[in-house]
Amino acid sequence: MKTNQTVEELKDLLPENQIVTDDEALYDASADRYKKYPKSKNVLDVPKPLAIVYPHSPQEVKSLLMYCNEHLINVIPRSGKTGTEGGLENWKQKTIVIDGSKMNEIIDIDTYNMQATVQSGVKLQTLEDELRKVGYTTGHSPQSKPVAQLGGLVATRSIGQFSTLYGAMEDMLVGLECVFPEGNISKIKNVPRRSGGPDIRHIALGNEGALCYITEVTVKIFKYTPENNEFHGYLIEDMETGISILREVMVNGYRPSVARCYSEEDARNHFGHFYEGKCVLIFMAEGAKGIVKATSEAIDEAVEKFQSGIVKQVDSSLIEDWFNNLNWDQSKIDAEIEEMVKHDKHDGFTTEISADWENVIKIYNNVMARVKSEFDRVEDLTMLGGHSSHSYLNGTNMYFVYNYEINCAPEDELLVYHHPIHQIIIEETLKQGGSMCHHHGIGKYRSEWTKEEHGSAYYMLEKLKEAFDPNGIMNHGTIFPQPNEVKKYIRG
Repeated sequence: MKTNQTVEELKDLLPENQIVTDDEALYDASADRYKKYPKSKNVLDVPKPLAIVYPHSPQEVKSLLMYCNEHLINVIPRSGKTGTEGGLENWKQKTIVIDGSKMNEIIDIDTYNMQATVQSGVKLQTLEDELRKVGYTTGHSPQSKPVAQLGGLVATRSIGQFSTLYGAMEDMLVGLECVFPEGNISKIKNVPRRSGGPDIRHIALGNEGALCYITEVTVKIFKYTPENNEFHGYLIEDMETGISILREVMVNGYRPSVARCYSEEDARNHFGHFYEGKCVLIFMAEGAKGIVKATSEAIDEAVEKFQSGIVKQVDSSLIEDWFNNLNWDQSKIDAEIEEMVKHDKHDGFTTEISADWENVIKIYNNVMARVKSEFDRVEDLTMLGGHSSHSYLNGTNMYFVYNYEINCAPEDELLVYHHPIHQIIIEETLKQGGSMCHHHGIGKYRSEWTKEEHGSAYYMLEKLKEAFDPNGIMNHGTIFPQPNEVKKYIRG
């Protein structure tokens, strides 16, 4: 099927003003923030999609998916454009991007049943603003909050900065509506819990557009009591001390909304005005007054237990100020693009993993040692560190953070710098039994390790793809490995 013919036939499904074929927009839609630097330099090496389409309803999504399924056209679901792992990148000549941002109605805010229902294109910040007017919150606050949309947050199994208290998207999600390639519109009802077989929410939750298209979402809401918030900050000797204190708080049954430990390098990046060359440990307790009081006392007790690793306490106002300026909006994204275009530098990359308490510090130390000894551009590194920012009863995550001077052609930057470090982190994580992806998802650039991540359980994941997307039109290359297409990104 010719390009022009496809676009013309799309006009039979949608009004012409819902179809975009502008060359600049198509170039932008051909990759996400994984390839931010080569993208800014106009040297992307992937095909542009044929069109970007903007459905206004689940029925229009159904028509689009059925058309693409019949004609074997690859579909990239998009909602918010904040992906970082290549999930929005196009690997097929025949592709359309289905953008949900026009499905942006807040359907219901139900403060009695403590839930809100929205169409998938509603921005998280928009919903949060409406909730706060009546004294509630989603409890969900990723850095992308000002621009992220609910459909994308569910599709990528998102997590927010306050997850240690409120949970991640799988804890917040009540019900949803999604559309499958063969045209079935499935709506999962909103109930607090049920035992009606496997939890079918999880077929759509975290599917990254590789199985279905999410059109509606219902999430829990919580009372918003910022007047009760208490902040705690400490300079500490090492990451081991910080991880030990995080564990002490969690296994004793307390849930601060924020519990974070930063390495020296990462602390320099965030807390340069007070870190004094040390690691930084921070907490925030929130909720009802009694809960905040008890949580703060538990933090004090944990810190006291590991007092030998504490350098000093930090003024709580410094921690509060930092939190109030943590999120990035479109202006910050645009500023980074300008830095890349004009000055050949960006804000760096992250690779986030998770592991149990016993192994997370082993992974961190092993990664630091291997990068410093094996990475052949180590002299170009301007930052190499990490932080733990989401903790659980049985373990925590580790965000590896790194940046470098770019001394190569823009089209080679990922292969020369990012991917070798990325690979070391994933290898060491899997070696210690951790998960190679804590919340950014697999996308296309961790898919080469998907089978190793899941082991014998990959059978279950593979059967979902066969069942729900038998023609393989949904987001080709995302989650599910395509060895012949990703091989060029493997070292050696």
